[in-house]
Amino acid sequence: MKLFQPDRIYFEPRALEYPLGKELYQRYLKSGIPILETTSHNQVRGIPGETELQKYRHAKNTLVVGVRRTLTFDTSKPSAEYAIPLATGCMGHCHYCYLQTTMGKRPYVRVYVNLEDIFQSAEKYIQERLPEITRFEAACTSDPVGIEHITGSLKKAIEFMGQQERGRLRFVTKYSHVDSMLDAKHNRHTRFRFSINADHVVKYFEPGTDPLHKRIEAAGKVARAGYPLGFIIAPLIRFDGWEEGYTHLLKNLRKALPDESFADLTFELITHRFTKTAKQIIQEHYPKTPLDMNEDEREKKWGRYGRTKYVYPLQARMELKEHMESSIQQLFPEAEILYFT
Repeated sequence: MKLFQPDRIYFEPRALEYPLGKELYQRYLKSGIPILETTSHNQVRGIPGETELQKYRHAKNTLVVGVRRTLTFDTSKPSAEYAIPLATGCMGHCHYCYLQTTMGKRPYVRVYVNLEDIFQSAEKYIQERLPEITRFEAACTSDPVGIEHITGSLKKAIEFMGQQERGRLRFVTKYSHVDSMLDAKHNRHTRFRFSINADHVVKYFEPGTDPLHKRIEAAGKVARAGYPLGFIIAPLIRFDGWEEGYTHLLKNLRKALPDESFADLTFELITHRFTKTAKQIIQEHYPKTPLDMNEDEREKKWGRYGRTKYVYPLQARMELKEHMESSIQQLFPEAEILYFT
């Protein structure tokens, strides 16, 4: 995968009041990429496209540089106590992604340049919860590794959290461009997690992301740099041969990781689910997707805000749970499975 480069860039005027905003503006002035102005990163107008699908595709290749005004952090259970907002939006095209619905008509990639304001808010949250450790998730609404070559914000966040005695950072990525963060002074306060899946799922449902072997290779680099390491296997999908597919994934992972990473390794397991709204949007954005969203073969589950989710039937979920947990325990006996959902 090539590094993400946008087709067009919008700047909020206030973004130029911050060092990172000025740096990005000067850099892209020389790039030949069209630079436009927007009054708000929440209301970007003028993205090309005659149909909604065309507008969606163009928006995914649009970068918006703005100022994060809301410094009240959302909660981020079960991954962390709070979500730290470094960016919003992702350049990937994962068919199943929940950002399909949460981003709505604004699927463009937004980066925030007022990092000091964001870090000050994080520090306040840490102080409020003392003496407890406070964990922050940096990938709730984006994949920050995918834009790190543009902003450098993630490395700054890693080093900020490395200085916080009771603060911890977590994020997850489907990208492999990690070299710029290998020398960060992380103090083992950041858990670097990779989203991985069976070859079938990566091939058919994760366009626009890095190949699986590149992610696993990057995970080895991260482990050797002393970061605590984790893996999210999500969504777990029942396809023909899923048992062999997931076993193959875990065996390849076992071979690729350095032995020193095994003592502090975590797994998070999430089965596939969808809402009616998500199904409609996914089919609009990816009309040829082979993603199975047959409501008649699912159970209904009440989600947050009263939304109904369609999940695998209990027996199917338990088969996934038993297979994944037993395979992980066999291959990674020291690892911790944080949750299965």
